[in-house]
Amino acid sequence: MFYAHAVSRDHAPVVLFAYRRPDHLRRALDSLAANPGADRTALSIYCDGAKSAIDQEAVEQVKEIAREIQGSSLFASVRVIERDHNIGLAASVISGVTQTLEDHESVIVMEDDLVVSPDFLEYMNQALELYVNDEEVISIHGFMYSVPQVLPQTVFLRGADCWGWATWRRGWKIFESDSQKLLKELDRSPDRAEFDFNGAFPYRQMLRNQAAGKIDSWAIRWYASAFLANKLTLYPGRSLVENIGQEGSGTHSESATSHEVTAERIDLPIQVVDVVESVAARQVISQTLQSARVQPDKITTRITSALSQLLGRSS
Repeated sequence: MFYAHAVSRDHAPVVLFAYRRPDHLRRALDSLAANPGADRTALSIYCDGAKSAIDQEAVEQVKEIAREIQGSSLFASVRVIERDHNIGLAASVISGVTQTLEDHESVIVMEDDLVVSPDFLEYMNQALELYVNDEEVISIHGFMYSVPQVLPQTVFLRGADCWGWATWRRGWKIFESDSQKLLKELDRSPDRAEFDFNGAFPYRQMLRNQAAGKIDSWAIRWYASAFLANKLTLYPGRSLVENIGQEGSGTHSESATSHEVTAERIDLPIQVVDVVESVAARQVISQTLQSARVQPDKITTRITSALSQLLGRSS
């Protein structure tokens, strides 16, 4: 079922995927609407159907919030796509992004548990414009890990990510949905250890689980597709995204696992940097992730818990 009104051609369109968490969705929408340029942004909200009768009431509340936003002037346009049955997060994201890029050259992607900085849209749109013609850059990401060192305004890392991100039609063409194919290619790659941040996080095992049908994750396939194609993603030096869905509300969430990163401001405009992976940033992130495995503390264990839940979850 579709609801729509006028379409904006100014900013990249935003697609937001929602399921059974009305309070989270409202917070996500409020944060997005607080961004300068929101009123020039076309928004599509994909509302998945209920898995069971237990979820039905919350799912209906989510759909009602989406309809309310549609009737406001907060965005240039609002389209609500309501699923009559549950198709899961992976299928919803893959189909929603694919459909959007059939009509637009770029897209910004959010989920209902992401609260964004007031600089999020400007950062995304500036970066999309700056690197639109650079084939080495596959996507833009809004999240950055909580690391002890101060990072530059932006850095490049190999691969792709999934907490508030954007890509172009040319970038999404690289997405490979066949996890068996990706796993075979990765097992032959001399860089397979780098895929796991040199043992800091078990991304390869997650891809194996996807190939075995144990999880249903679009995110691990997106990361693997970009990594194997040797593509880069631009990250902010400070996170413009806060995940609020790790307190037990998500399908694969565990209680008391909130993400210890808040949505911050960033200096704008974005300065162009060399399109090469930041070795220093990768090392810092590897050390942060590794510390959760060797000397776990409150922050690092919650980072790894959140990543595991995100990459393995479905709605």
